[in-house]
Formats: sequence, structure tokens, C-alpha cells
Amino acid sequence: MAISQQQLNDFFCALLTPESFNDYCPNGLQIEGKPQIKKIAFAVSATRDSITKAVSQQADTLVVHHGLFWKSHGIRTITGSFGQRVNPIIINEMNLFAYHLPLDAHPDIGNAAILGNKLELTEQLAFGDFKGCPTGIKGKLSTPINAKQLAEILKAILNHNVIVASPDNSRIINTLGIITGGANSDWHLAVKAGLDAYITGEISEHDWHESQENNIHMFAGGHHATERFGIQALMKKTREHFKIECFYIDSKNLA
Repeated sequence: MAISQQQLNDFFCALLTPESFNDYCPNGLQIEGKPQIKKIAFAVSATRDSITKAVSQQADTLVVHHGLFWKSHGIRTITGSFGQRVNPIIINEMNLFAYHLPLDAHPDIGNAAILGNKLELTEQLAFGDFKGCPTGIKGKLSTPINAKQLAEILKAILNHNVIVASPDNSRIINTLGIITGGANSDWHLAVKAGLDAYITGEISEHDWHESQENNIHMFAGGHHATERFGIQALMKKTREHFKIECFYIDSKNLA
């Protein structure tokens, strides 16, 4: 079974609506490769490791959440370690697709929505505000629990240690907001929304203090660990839609 690069691009555009987001990076096709695709690799990030594994398994395309090009990096030459990462994609004519905020915010296959489902969160609604765009979800726990219990459940779901900043570990949590990855500064949006708790991937030293001082429970479960869900759900959707061979490349990223 083979599909065209354009077919895959059109499918992703219709599903993820990348044009709706003012993102930190270009979403969509970042490197153009073979026009015909028979095998697709999926990974959280386009690292040297994931690219090497995709090439070794003869993938025509690599689809990731974190791509290669970011506005914060500015203009980059394809030299040194960055060149060693990028060159195998170009030499092997592999397509690289990347979807950042569209894959965080999607109401069905987004990182936050799937984590919310795993937590049995009800009444899920869009949450967050990055330049006018929601980037996560908020909702209500079907069974209210305290901060200590929620941390243990999160640790099991994510298979990752969870940092908890809590004003009172025994206080019951009913509502929470989720923005995965590096949204550590957005706990204040959860406070503004009147939520009891906020879940993300990272936490800074000052957020640990300030979130507690603002009377909200904050949980940081790892940037990578909280963002494995969306890309795997996208892989499943792609496989079901095109009946094409797909595989996931995992990472031992502890951050």
C-alpha cells in the first residue's frame, strides 16, 4: 500500500487544522522527501536517535510533535551536530512532518485530551490561551481525590516521576486544567479559571513557590512523558485511514 505525500499532507491538514495556530514553529511538512510513501515512522521529537531509527527501518516519512525548526533558534546552518541530525533525512529522501500546538490542543487526539481521558476527566472543554488559541483542556474528575492520590495516579499513567507543588496534599481536587509539555507558566490560567489543580510537563523554581502561594495544586509529569499520547493517537488515525504500515519510535528521555 502506498500513498502520496500530498494525500498525507491533506489528511493531516484536515484533521489538525494547523492554520488555526500562531505557533512557535512551522507546522506541516518541514522537509520534503519522496513523493510516494509506503512506511511511516512516528516519534515525539525529531532527534538524531529517532531519525536514525526511522532510516534504519526504511521509513519514507517521519511524523513528530517536536520538529527541527523553531522561531527561538533563528537562522541555523546545517552543520555540526544539527547537520548530523538533518543530513540523514535529506540523503534518504525522507519526508518530515511536524505538528506542535495542533497536536497539544486537539479535542480528541491531543496530548491534553488523552491524558484527561486517562484521568477519567468529564465535561472536557478547551483550556489555555497562547496568542488567542487554547492549547489544552479542562474538566472535572469523575471521582474527586486529593493531591497525593492524583500524583500517584499520574505517576502510573505517565510512567514518570511527578513533581507536586501543593498548598495542602490532603485537600480534595474536583477540577483541573491540563496543558502538556513546557507550559509551566500557565498555572495562572487555571487560577483565573477557578480550577483546583493544574497539570503540565515542566516546573520552574519560582512556579513551585508561586503556584502554592496562589492556592492551586500544580503537577509536573515530564515534558516528554506528557506528550507521548498525541503522536501515538495520530499514528493510529493514520494507519486506520490509509491502511499503511506505521510504527512508533520510543525515547528514554527523562525530561
